[in-house]
Amino acid sequence: MATTIYVVSTQRFSGKTALCVGLIRWLKAEGLSAGYMKPVSTTARKRGESTSDEDALFIKSIMDLPDPLDAIAPVLLSESGLDAALSTGAGEELEMKVLDALGRIGKGRDAVVMEGGTSLREGHIVRLDTPRLSRLLKTNVLVVAPFSDTVQVVDDLLAARSLVSDTLIGCVINQVPQHRIAFVEEKVRPFIEAQSIPVFAVLPREKTLMSVSVDELREGLGGEVLCCESAMGELVENLMIGAMGIETALSYFRLAMNKAVITGSDRSDIQLAALETSTRCLILTGDARPSPLVVGIAEERNVPIILTRLDTLKAVEILETFFGKTRFHQQKKIDRFEKLLDKSMDFKALKRALGLA
Repeated sequence: MATTIYVVSTQRFSGKTALCVGLIRWLKAEGLSAGYMKPVSTTARKRGESTSDEDALFIKSIMDLPDPLDAIAPVLLSESGLDAALSTGAGEELEMKVLDALGRIGKGRDAVVMEGGTSLREGHIVRLDTPRLSRLLKTNVLVVAPFSDTVQVVDDLLAARSLVSDTLIGCVINQVPQHRIAFVEEKVRPFIEAQSIPVFAVLPREKTLMSVSVDELREGLGGEVLCCESAMGELVENLMIGAMGIETALSYFRLAMNKAVITGSDRSDIQLAALETSTRCLILTGDARPSPLVVGIAEERNVPIILTRLDTLKAVEILETFFGKTRFHQQKKIDRFEKLLDKSMDFKALKRALGLA
């Protein structure tokens, strides 16, 4: 029977998907065959005639998994499914569906990495929440807790222990600011481990991992791409507003790398100054289209231009909520996260906890 690892989190955008990819690649490097599944999805999207989970699609693709999507993500709680659950309640057929999918994914494999939902409470509506699923599937629970402050991360991990105490094997503390790493290692980690929660890694917060793709920015704004669609996958680490005079624009834009610059569509002077520096995209607000000169230089430097009808303040308000709250669906993020794991993860301790030593 395949060993199972259930990667769950205390809150959204914690790094579960990246950790799942890292664990699958580690298992394979250890000479073990590994599969992946996401038992329950409440974030499935309808594309055309089919509904699918984006994390499942991404990992199936990046890991070249042969398993069918209905086994990788067996329970998709779309709007219609939730309506049915509210009307008739959850039946045992969903439990059987998950058990059957795990049997299919685990057949002939040494291990299966499973990805949890957006929180430990997700799935209660259909009786497939994390604590219940972890016992039903007899799995090993690994909790990922992103760090906001000391009280939050300690409370989150102690709450997780109380919910899944009999299946919990340990945790990963993620997204710790660099200036707090020493404190977390010297104070928080020993305290957590004294509460019978092994800490397999303390991972730092990095701009690359908190970044947003140009295409995600466009989607959030509902904007129009005017050029360089091939660069829409580039990652943006900083957001800058171009509302100053031209005499200070160039020195201001040089302060940040890999940025998106938001400015009025009529400010050609600011747009040209931004293009002289490390800019991933221009976001132009208002109805006017940029000058051919700006478009020409942007095309030379492969910098997408996004046009939105929103005003600058509204666009900034929307985009500021994106950073650190997007999915790990870019290869650059996965590669960087794996380097952090290689440096900080106690894989030997994890292997012992899983009974694979």
